[in-house]
Amino acid sequence: MSEAILGISAYYHDSAAALVIDGEIVAAAHEERFTRRKHDASFPANAASYCLAEAGLAFKELTAVAFYDKPFLKFERLLETYHGFAPSGLTSFLSAMPVWIKEKLFMGKMLKDEFAKLGPGKPQVLFPEHHLSHAASAFYPSPFEEAAILTIDGVGEWATTAIGHGKGKDITFLRELDFPHSLGLLYSAFTYYCGFKVNSGEYKLMGLAPYGNPGARRVADFKAKILDQLIDLRPDGSMLLNMDYFGYATGLRMCREDAWERLFGLPKRASETELTQDYMDMALAIQQVTEDVVMRLARTARELTGAKNLTMAGGVSLNCVANGKLIREGVFEGVWIQPAAGDAGGALGAALSAHHIWKGHERTPHKRDAMRGAYLGPEFSAADVKRLAARRHAPYKHFDDFDALAREVSGLLAQGNVVGWFQGRMEYGPRALGNRSILGDPRNPEMQKKLNLKIKYREGFRPFAPSVQEEAIGDYFDIDRPSPYMLLVAPVRPERQNPLPEGYDDMGMWERLYVLRSDLPAITHVDYSARIQSVSRDVNERYWRLIDAFRQTQGCAVVVNTSFNVRGEPIVCTPADAYRCFMRTEMDYLVLGDFLFAKPDQPPLPDDEDWMAQYELD
Repeated sequence: MSEAILGISAYYHDSAAALVIDGEIVAAAHEERFTRRKHDASFPANAASYCLAEAGLAFKELTAVAFYDKPFLKFERLLETYHGFAPSGLTSFLSAMPVWIKEKLFMGKMLKDEFAKLGPGKPQVLFPEHHLSHAASAFYPSPFEEAAILTIDGVGEWATTAIGHGKGKDITFLRELDFPHSLGLLYSAFTYYCGFKVNSGEYKLMGLAPYGNPGARRVADFKAKILDQLIDLRPDGSMLLNMDYFGYATGLRMCREDAWERLFGLPKRASETELTQDYMDMALAIQQVTEDVVMRLARTARELTGAKNLTMAGGVSLNCVANGKLIREGVFEGVWIQPAAGDAGGALGAALSAHHIWKGHERTPHKRDAMRGAYLGPEFSAADVKRLAARRHAPYKHFDDFDALAREVSGLLAQGNVVGWFQGRMEYGPRALGNRSILGDPRNPEMQKKLNLKIKYREGFRPFAPSVQEEAIGDYFDIDRPSPYMLLVAPVRPERQNPLPEGYDDMGMWERLYVLRSDLPAITHVDYSARIQSVSRDVNERYWRLIDAFRQTQGCAVVVNTSFNVRGEPIVCTPADAYRCFMRTEMDYLVLGDFLFAKPDQPPLPDDEDWMAQYELD
């Protein structure tokens, strides 16, 4: 009989479920994609039901359910932290206590109640530690027989950073850094201070950093104050935070704003207000510090393990700028990062740790990795698309020949159109990788502006990623390896770059943004970098063939790829989600499988005037 283990991540942010059968990853999905509530923290009932249905399993047939952390240890940390900082935070302690008791002390009962909704049965319930779940999600699906493991996030139970060693089926932890000292929470504090939302705006801070002036005294001053006053950074990458400046241990805010304003001479930026050069320079300073910490931790991991390869997970591992620097420094020969590196990926790690550690099963690494390209979510049939079209009275053009569809779409892209591209199984993790994507022509100098302001309805400074055929990656970018999960930033090749105009450093943000820095202006960030997704024909043939049609007809093996959603909305899951997003934006065309929908042909959506109000800005 097969051994089936369901992994669960829930009750903090980015709830998810993942199913592993006999060690193989069968299905995984974020709860937010089903409920349409971004970063949904509730029990992943929909995601779990999907995983079981994908495998044709009933809940009673599960061997075990693995929850991604230990609630009692987390409760212990909360109590000890408040005790250690008393009387500070007494008000928030008293208000939070009833919630803690319910969510931590009675977690077992809560889970059993939720499991009962999935069907009868009493599988074994396991609680691996948070950073073990992260470490398992990083090492077990990786292509390495042996590797160092580095997990960095905000906080789990106690640990905020861990260095481990994976070999065969075994994971051994060698070093841990404990709460409240946390690189992830430090970065989140700057996210908050620069006016972005914690646990969702960190990637905006990373995208803002290149607008900072690296030679400016202001950047050096910010960086010096971070290292002199906020953190005590050690050579091995460990750190102590000066908690006089932070409020997250016992309060409801990330930092003590009055202390930060005195230190930096800059007030907290109010959300949605103008971004001045000071905040760009602050973003660059903390990004540089973060990269330095990650490099030190990686070198320590190499020294402790002697391993030539590294695997990574935890929310900080989504900082693809730091990842790109780590690759270029050559500390490790191979680096593999879990595409669902945040807490959602903990569901998968919990299931894999149960299989390999609790059950003791050996592992055989896959040549690429065991993630199936991260295409682990639901897929939909032609009949589903036809039912949607009938319900919406939506005209479409159907293609029996995919190559003909690919040529048609490549021509539409070349004409400056924006195309929603919906194919196959939904991606697991925060990145759209060509199955739930919005596409454009990277050569079009107006494309970044159009995508940000008319399609995504988000801040205009944010960059877009290129999808490039794997075999052509070196023709466009200065990188020596594939980047299948959009987790590495690398420079556009020098011969494709344009020189900057005179007086560039004195220009404002928007003037700099629209300088044509390369022959691929829509995906070239202000520092000549790009967050790359390489597309393999073996992993995603349809997406590869679309890009190949663009190469054959336009001489360019790159397309712009951004996630199929608007600001504040989760990535689309179903054809209905995709069609609704298509109609609500200025997207020009929509492809659902083999069906092409043109915007001018579509009837208006009924009673949809206030749709933006349902999405909280991220």
